[in-house]
Amino acid sequence: MAIQINRSRWANRATVIYWLLLIYVLAALIWWFIALNLQNRQMAEYKLSLLTHDDLAYIQKVEKIYSERDRLTTAYLSEGVVFLSVILVGAIFLYSAVMRQIRIQRQQQNFMMAITHELKTPISIARLNMETLQKHNLDETKKEKILKSSLQEINRLNTLTGNILVSAQLEGGSYLFNKEELNFSQIVSESYGDFSSRFPNRPWHHAILPGLFLSGDPLLMQILVNNLIDNAVKYSPPGTPVTVGLKKEGTEGILELRDEGSGIPKKEHKRIFQKFYRVGNEDTRTAQGTGLGLYLCRKIAKDHKMRLGVSDNQPRGTLFTVRFNLIQV
Repeated sequence: MAIQINRSRWANRATVIYWLLLIYVLAALIWWFIALNLQNRQMAEYKLSLLTHDDLAYIQKVEKIYSERDRLTTAYLSEGVVFLSVILVGAIFLYSAVMRQIRIQRQQQNFMMAITHELKTPISIARLNMETLQKHNLDETKKEKILKSSLQEINRLNTLTGNILVSAQLEGGSYLFNKEELNFSQIVSESYGDFSSRFPNRPWHHAILPGLFLSGDPLLMQILVNNLIDNAVKYSPPGTPVTVGLKKEGTEGILELRDEGSGIPKKEHKRIFQKFYRVGNEDTRTAQGTGLGLYLCRKIAKDHKMRLGVSDNQPRGTLFTVRFNLIQV
């Protein structure tokens, strides 16, 4: 947290310095225009003072001096406007680039904080369970319960490392796609069964239409469904239901994930699919996560020509939908 505070202070100081420098440059540009225009007027007055009234070409020379003065004033003003435009465009571009870099650094810092916690928690729980089995002579029921808890944490750790690895491979273009005809109904049903058994105290509802097939990578489709269900579990209170639906509309299949959590503000609907992005502050949020789950879902959906969307669930919570083309087998 101290590192994050220091980075925040550095960002604030950099912003203040940036605006001070920009104001200085603009003030210097305005002063440059005023000084040149003043010099131009003084030169015109000096030339006028050299003329004599009995000169036959006096009026023409005066008009020429005024014309030259006005021409230079217009030239200075035009150059100033061009310089000002270039400076403002460059300043806006630079400010946007710096702010984007600062935002990325903050997200990466949040990711490191989250991933440290996410990795440490299942390891600590599994270690504690193993030590308990080693030190105490427990009955079979308690042993089975502890082993089940350890396996759940190991599976959670495996899912987390898998998300990180697949995300890096997809982004780097090194992932080898293995698209084939898949029974998507079966994938959704298996994921639903896995999560409902891992969280038996939560109300679960499902309406999964059997026999819906698509063309896709088996691993990525499993990750897509698991991440969406996991997201619904993480961001809704334990006593609220999670609903998994799979239906058919014409030539399309629609996967729906509903929860009754606090929901996602509409201004965040596009941001939640960004890499490392998480709603809220890393120091205050209670939900676990790394900011990779929904980013990976969007990446997988895009690579499979699916349409992933988010909207408000009724009466409360969030609804994620995935639309995809069905195939006949």
